[in-house]
Amino acid sequence: MAESEQQETYLDRPNRRKASSKATKAIVAFLLVVSAAIVIIITVGGWDTLEGAIPLQIAYIVLYLGMAFLVMRWNRGVLPLAAALAIVLLIFAAVSGPAWFDRDKAGLTDPTLDEDILGLLSLILVPVQILLIAFAMRGFQQAWNVEVERTRDEPRGGNEPAPAAA
Repeated sequence: MAESEQQETYLDRPNRRKASSKATKAIVAFLLVVSAAIVIIITVGGWDTLEGAIPLQIAYIVLYLGMAFLVMRWNRGVLPLAAALAIVLLIFAAVSGPAWFDRDKAGLTDPTLDEDILGLLSLILVPVQILLIAFAMRGFQQAWNVEVERTRDEPRGGNEPAPAAA
């Protein structure tokens, strides 16, 4: 009897079917990838002048790309981590943006990319991180992890039929 009950039930994740959840997931993953791309450009463009920041920036690139992958797999647990890391990166970007513009003094090494471009990219990173924080927290509120145990005969809600028995 217990075997037949287990075979006839399945886990449904109703919050993942919502259009708002799908849109939030896509936006968070997109913002993570865009942030990683901007950090890559800043890292490569300022490689000679970044001194001690290179390991931190490489760590951010790897973490952001990894989190984007996990978000696309509906992993809700990385969303607060993404928001927390975005706060730290926002602070670094807000401080470093004006510093890139001030590199026209004598004795400072010229980076590979123009200082103005690197400063602009750093300042662009600030609103991107603000959006990442907002959408990551919105995704966390959407409860992607909620699972409902349903029987094969019970409708899922919406217009989708229950999955066929295996």
